[in-house]
Amino acid sequence: MAVVIEGVLPGSPAGRQGILAGEKLVSVNGKPIFDVLDYRFYIGESNPLLGIESEGGVLREVRLEKAEEEESGLCFETYLMDSRRRCANKCIFCFIDQLPPGLRESLYFKDDDARLSFLHGNYISLTNLSEREARRIVEMHISPVNVSVHTTNPALRCRMLGNAKAGKSLALLERFAAAGIKINAQIVLCPGINDGPELERSLSDLSALTPGVQSIAVVPVGLTRFREGLPEIRPYDEEGARSVIETVARFNAGIGPGEGETLAYPADEFFLKAQLPVPPSDFYGDFCQLENGVGLWALFRDSFLRELSNHKKLRARRGLRPRQITIATGTAAYPLICLLVDETLKKCDNLKVNTLRIDNLFFGENITVAGLLTGADYTAALKGRPLGDEVLIPASSLRSEGDMFLDSMTPAQLEQVLSVKVTPVSADAREFLAAILGKAR
Repeated sequence: MAVVIEGVLPGSPAGRQGILAGEKLVSVNGKPIFDVLDYRFYIGESNPLLGIESEGGVLREVRLEKAEEEESGLCFETYLMDSRRRCANKCIFCFIDQLPPGLRESLYFKDDDARLSFLHGNYISLTNLSEREARRIVEMHISPVNVSVHTTNPALRCRMLGNAKAGKSLALLERFAAAGIKINAQIVLCPGINDGPELERSLSDLSALTPGVQSIAVVPVGLTRFREGLPEIRPYDEEGARSVIETVARFNAGIGPGEGETLAYPADEFFLKAQLPVPPSDFYGDFCQLENGVGLWALFRDSFLRELSNHKKLRARRGLRPRQITIATGTAAYPLICLLVDETLKKCDNLKVNTLRIDNLFFGENITVAGLLTGADYTAALKGRPLGDEVLIPASSLRSEGDMFLDSMTPAQLEQVLSVKVTPVSADAREFLAAILGKAR
């Protein structure tokens, strides 16, 4: 396989060697190039030898004169140098299947791409991983790999993922662990389906693959109100959430991890549903499962309180014009934001903060994270209220470019509706405190 070169940066190592846009990159140091992982792995060496195919089909070798890790100057049409791998599963709990029509087209794409697992932390099911890709992970020692396991019962995994290959693909976990590849495992729990004894089995089976399996996130299923025609799944209640936490705690105690360490982590949402305190930061080790909502609460809480205690100029607002703001956030984060605001107000003069909980009317009451709030949700909760000088919203409610909510509404449009400045704020403690105080960030 060869990859078409979209462009060449002038003056770059590739540009100096006369490589042209429209030509194809066939190999680097004799290794065939299929996509970005192949390219990045081999191009990082100093003075690599490139196999180039001209538009007329003539092959030649080009030695790039460049330092190790220096960019080659080659540009490609897509970041992956290939198309994204589409998911081949039909999971009973798939969130994308629970989206209503009319949203941005990109939201309906189901990816299951090992390259994105390594490059961006995406989770993969292993069901569409080819032998070449599996072998490459081992040979290149691509680590860690994030895997959506859900259950280690092969028959149950086939049923939950809606894929006859789902059971057999579990063998890749053992193969990767034996090769020294680190694995972050994810278990999305559905009440009465893969919790209880099935969860105990999955945790036990995964623990047998340590130290390859370095963490296990146990996450509650996300259920929107758009489930017509989909398998019946109920949400977790307080009792069910407590049972999951107890199961995971027994497991961690039983395997006897090193002091201060653990292997399996219930998502923050389980503690909130169970009406139990979220563990302290040291429970979460290196926080390797943040993308699964594991430890986000503790990390943000402790980081903010530390930033607050170190802030020397909180009372500098004395004598300035009073500042009044509104902080809008999702149901899950609301108690935490209230706590942090209360602690801030104890140390700060001339500041009023109104914290509002935004219910998810668009997806339904079972969706509590701020990242899935829409512009319409904010509008319904905030319009007509006295909001003060500014409204702070979680930046996670917007797509990665920071310019649009899930329903395609923009922050600028929300500002127009509310007639007040709307400021998205990231989950960075220093930025959040600065935004509350109205200081430049």
